[in-house]
Parts: sequence; C-alpha cells; structure tokens
Amino acid sequence: MSANATLAALFEEMAALLELTGANSFRVSAHAKVARVLGELDADVEALGREPGAIEAIEGIGEGSAGRIREWLASGSIKDLESLRKQVPPGLPEVLRVPGLGPKTARLLWKEAGVVDLATLKAKLASGELLGLPRMGEKTLAKIRESLEFMEKSGGRARLGEAAPVAESLARHLRAVKGVARVEVAGSLRRGRETIGDLDLLACGGDPAGLIEAFRSHPEVRSVLAAGETKCSVRLASGMQADLRVVDSSCFGAAWLYFTGSKEHNVRLRERAIARGLRLNEYGLFPHAEADEDSPPQSRGVAPVAAASEEEIYEALGLPWIPPELREDHGELSLRKTPTLVTVEAIRSELHAHTRASDGTMSIEEIARLARDRGFHTLAITDHSRSSVQANGLDPARLRRHLDAVREADARLDGIRLFAGSEVDILADGRLDYEDELLAELDWVVASPHVALRQDPKVATERLLAAVRHPLVHVLGHPTGRLIGSRPGLEPDIEAIAKAAAECGTALEVNANHHRLDLRDRHVRIALEAGCWIAINCDVHSPEQFDELRYGVVTARRGGLTPDRCLNCLDARTLDAWRKAKRKKVHK
Repeated sequence: MSANATLAALFEEMAALLELTGANSFRVSAHAKVARVLGELDADVEALGREPGAIEAIEGIGEGSAGRIREWLASGSIKDLESLRKQVPPGLPEVLRVPGLGPKTARLLWKEAGVVDLATLKAKLASGELLGLPRMGEKTLAKIRESLEFMEKSGGRARLGEAAPVAESLARHLRAVKGVARVEVAGSLRRGRETIGDLDLLACGGDPAGLIEAFRSHPEVRSVLAAGETKCSVRLASGMQADLRVVDSSCFGAAWLYFTGSKEHNVRLRERAIARGLRLNEYGLFPHAEADEDSPPQSRGVAPVAAASEEEIYEALGLPWIPPELREDHGELSLRKTPTLVTVEAIRSELHAHTRASDGTMSIEEIARLARDRGFHTLAITDHSRSSVQANGLDPARLRRHLDAVREADARLDGIRLFAGSEVDILADGRLDYEDELLAELDWVVASPHVALRQDPKVATERLLAAVRHPLVHVLGHPTGRLIGSRPGLEPDIEAIAKAAAECGTALEVNANHHRLDLRDRHVRIALEAGCWIAINCDVHSPEQFDELRYGVVTARRGGLTPDRCLNCLDARTLDAWRKAKRKKVHK
C-alpha cells in the first residue's frame, strides 16, 4: 500500500473513531475529507513531504491535518490517532467492517447495549437484546445478521486492486537490492483471484541475507512473523501477511510454478509427473526415485529433468505453458496449445465512462483526451440516467443537451471517436429508465442494475433478460451489481442470460473496477460457452480509474477470454459496424 493509501486509511479510521467517541460533525467531516483527498491525490505524498509547504498547499488539507501527515511520514505514527484508539474498545472498529453498519449505529450499540466487538454483537443479536433500541427493529436486525454472514463468508481477504499495488511496491523495493537477478509475485495474486489472502514473492540472485533484510525493513512492514536464511514472513500495515522466499536461479521456474498454485493445479501436475515416472516439487522435475528427500535433489548432485523455467517443466510433462490465470483445475491440462488470452495491450476502447454531467470528475474533452492519450480509438460517454438520483442522473432534457455536447466534441477532437450514450438503469420490473424514442437517439446504451439488488433470483433473471433482449441495448453492465466483500448483489441465472445475450447479440460486461469485477471469472466462462460478446470496461469516473483496466483483463483471462470475443479489441471501423448492426438484429 502506498503512503497515500495508508494515510487515507488512517484518516478514515480517525474519522470513524471521532464519530464513535461523539466528536462534533465538523471534525468528523474534516478528517473524512482529508482521507478522500489523499485517496485521490496523484502526487506522491512522501515526495511532497520533502518540500516545505507542499502538503499544506493541497486543497482540502488544513494546517492541523498537514501536521499529522508530516508526523506519520517522520515517525510512522500519529499521536492523535493513538489517543483515539485508547478511548474506544479495541474490537469496536471491527464492528464497522460489517457492511451497512456505520459509526453512529456502532456507537449506539456500544453505549446502549455493550457491544464492543463482533463476538458481543453476534451474542446480543442471538439473545434478542438489541430489539427495541432506537432504530433497531426486526428488519434492521435481520439486515445486520445477513451482513455479518456475508462478511464471514468473504473472509479476511483483500481485494485484488488493494493487494496488487502492495505486492508491486514490495517487489520494486527488492529489485533495488544490489546483485538481485529477479523478483516475481506468485500466489493467488499472480493468478488474478478477485480477493487475496497472503502475498507471495520469490527472489533470486544477490545476497539472501540482504534480500531478507530489505524485505523486513520495507516501510509497510509492521512486524516480522518469522525470518530465516531464505524465508521471511511479515505483517503489513494493511493487516496482510507477506512471504518472501529466496531461491537459486537454477530452480526459479519450479519454485515460481509451485508457489503460484493453485494447490489443485499443482496436484494435477504432480499426478501427471508420477504417471511418467517423475516427481515434481518446488525444486524441479526429477526422476521419481531421486526426489523423495526434503532437501533439494540438486544439493545431492541429482540433475533435474527441468527446473529453470515454467515453460520447460510444462514441456517435459507434455503440456503447453498454461497462463497463471487458468491454473485452477478447470480442465486446463487438456489444452493442446497455450491460448491467446486477452491482454491490456489489446484493449483499444473504453465503452462505459462518466463525465461531470453525472457523477464523474472530468469534462467531456478531458476524458476524451485522456482516453486518446492511452491509445484508445473509441470512448463511449455513458452518463447515468434519471433514476440514479444519487449519481446526478440526467433527465431527458439534460440528456439531449449532453448528447449535443458529446457530438460537438466528437466533431472537434482528432484521433478518437466519441459515442454519445448513457448508462441506463434497469428498473426493478425490467423496464429501462428512458422511453424507447429517447434510447433510439443514443449511439450506445449500457443497461445496468443499480437498485433492488436483493431480488429473488427468478425475478432478477427475468429483469435482466428483459434488458438483454431490448433491441436498443448494446451492453448489459455489471450484471449482478455486487460489491466484493460488502454487497452480494443479484443472483440471476447467468446461463439463461448468456444464452439470451448470444441470441440477441448483446454484449455482457466485465466491469474492471476492483470493487466490482462483475461479470466474475466463472460467469465469463459461461458467457463464452454460450457464444457471447464480452466488453471489458473501467466504468471510468476519474482519471486513475483507467488504471483499473488490468483487473478487468485478468478477470476475463481467468474466464478464458480471447481478443476475438472482446468488443474492446475490435478496430474502430469494426466496432462501429458492430454497434450499428446490433440494432438491426431480430430479438426474440
């Protein structure tokens, strides 16, 4: 986690603790605002801290907050935060992790019912003691129980978009060590899982002791859990555990394969090795009888059949190299050649983006120029429809004026094509948020669910089917509406939706925002089996969200998406032809 992200989290914690302790709303809001500013800050706050007055000059950060930021940069702690932590039961902030349970409710539960942690919350929910407290009716308590259950199912895992920057920061730190030859990320992060448990890194070359020392002294490390000559485990500021293993370059491929996993994939590889009279472990692929010892067979003078690279190990097992995202024991060992999966570099368009007209932070021209600078040939401007009141959705009159503005910019700007569109709400009954006459005026329609996300699965399926079959819809956006770790979203019959989408030519979206990743990987597999088009969109609201593309791509890769089935990989002329032809299809 970067210093910006760490400080944003600390100021968010201070805001929550202030509210828990009954501080006035101004102080709470001020700390929350600083957290938002830091979270959205493009500049490196550590670099700014070395410049006199630079932090104080940031809009939204007052003198007091600037002092706390400098205090943390200098010492790694903030006295005011430590003081606040002492005023609140240590387990109470954990209660704030329960989706939908904010500081005011947590304070009420603490002061009025003695809830001091998740255990007491569960006990008092079970006993019925909370019923009758202010704002604590049966429906509210039922929602708290449901949120608790969902949180426990999701486990103590970080989202992909939270874990990846931390791991990359650790890897960069290690690559700066003198003599190091290679540092790579392994584990579930390399496979692109939507949530990550521990971080795994491998390194080779240089002095192992120097690598271990560099790892344990990284600024994000809060404690060392274990350290040896070639292994080290640490606890990071985010709460995640990170593990480093230093291996010999001669067996780096075997170690990388082993520690990437998945466990199930590795089991299949070992079974295949045994069937060929071989034994596979983290040191390499060896003759069966020579690999039973715990020590590396190389140390006993035994030459491996393959060890230096993953490719040579797969080849020795009679397999093509299998991309890490597919190593989940979903039949990947039956592949006859390495698939050409979609890549970030193959994406040439963004087909779901928001401007200041609704809830984005950029003007039409700003977002268009940014998309063009990233190499995109097409950008679909899809500001929210009228029912998304919280997102400043556009009523028909505003939308028509906005369409004119988008088309004016399209005519004026060189090097990029702008589609004048909308992200149109799919209402609870399956109707779209605008009348067909207005929808027909749009170049591009992304239809998405934003409300009624607890519907019965059958009702949800019919609702989404209505949108998929609508002749004016191009893309079904984030189909379930889920938020990873906090909102389960709809649970429709994805097979039925994919089948209908294939019949109607409607694309299904992988929303690349790391909080969504919706469609999820298994849904992509279902969609491809049905013959669907897939769109990978960042759902851009601010400049940095273009960088979320990689999370959508890795999710799509896990589902087996190839460039020829991805709308965003089409060239400009083919994409525009697809757009026009889509509305000529006969929908059943």
